[in-house]
Amino acid sequence: MTFFEQSVFFGVSVSLVSYGLGVLLQKKCRLALCNPLLISVAVTIALLVTARIDYDVYYEGAKYLSYLLTPATVCLAVPLYEKLALLHKAIFAGIFAGVVTTLCSVLVMSRLFHLSHEEYVTLLPKSITTAIGMGVSEELGGYVTLTVAMIIITGIFGNVTAVAVCRLFHITDPIAKGVGIGSAAHALGTAKAIELGEVEGAMSGLSIVVAGLLT
Repeated sequence: MTFFEQSVFFGVSVSLVSYGLGVLLQKKCRLALCNPLLISVAVTIALLVTARIDYDVYYEGAKYLSYLLTPATVCLAVPLYEKLALLHKAIFAGIFAGVVTTLCSVLVMSRLFHLSHEEYVTLLPKSITTAIGMGVSEELGGYVTLTVAMIIITGIFGNVTAVAVCRLFHITDPIAKGVGIGSAAHALGTAKAIELGEVEGAMSGLSIVVAGLLT
């Protein structure tokens, strides 16, 4: 424990190594459930629980990765600028529909389960990228840490089910796939969209930015 507490790179090393294992496993198995982030989360939790390492000790090093979150989000301006010509009325309407659907579904479920205002606004940004979602949740008075968890869960679920949903509803147009995935499952969904094709990836990346701004 003393070694871990004194090591600045412990949290970063665990995060990167566990994610690397997830990437290798996904390449080998080719299964949707072998999502690198999902594997990384599971491995990290297992390690901390088994070794009885406090989360604060882990985060002392892992926090340096969090610092990169905001500049990484700002970098989304690059694909937005490059694909700005593609953002015509039909695509904007599709992204807008995705945002409205997300917000309304959260509202309906919040009413059904009698959630408080704090719990409701915690769930609102679940389908937008983490850096923007954290700001939205904090500004509205939600629980930011839970918002981050919901965003990650939403992204992993979207990554795992994107292909199946497209097949189920016979969605074959690459632009429609990209807009739907990006609007619903932000960056983690976009990782799957990029695997489907260049157009899907570009439209999904574009949808992340626009959906975040609209939300």
